[in-house]
Amino acid sequence: MSALDAPLRDFSAMKARRLRAAERFSAGEMTQAAIARELETSRQSVSRWYRQWQRGGARSLEGAGRAGRKPRLNEGQRRGLAAALRRGARAYGFGSDRWTLDRVSALIEQLTGVVYHRGHVWRILREMGWTLQRGR
Repeated sequence: MSALDAPLRDFSAMKARRLRAAERFSAGEMTQAAIARELETSRQSVSRWYRQWQRGGARSLEGAGRAGRKPRLNEGQRRGLAAALRRGARAYGFGSDRWTLDRVSALIEQLTGVVYHRGHVWRILREMGWTLQRGR
């Protein structure tokens, strides 16, 4: 299974699992290993949750925080990029209207000052709803 086929994280289910762990911690009847088995998660996660629960109680386990790095392009910049892509590559000095990853990377840098490796540009395009188009 590729990363693109992987299911999105179910944050509400993850929160419910952490809160069930907090209930088990409060009861004090189970070991962390037993809680991990019951909740079908890693022992390391339960240990981390336990330390967090000790510091802040069950409320501290409600939100685990943001998953992953924050995007470097904000929504406004993405809208601007989409508008620029629709204008075509020739509008930005390229010899044809075909967008390549290198060209899109250069455009992002030109418009926003944010530098992306060409290998990451396809992810941004995919997130924006753009698909691969092959020339004839």
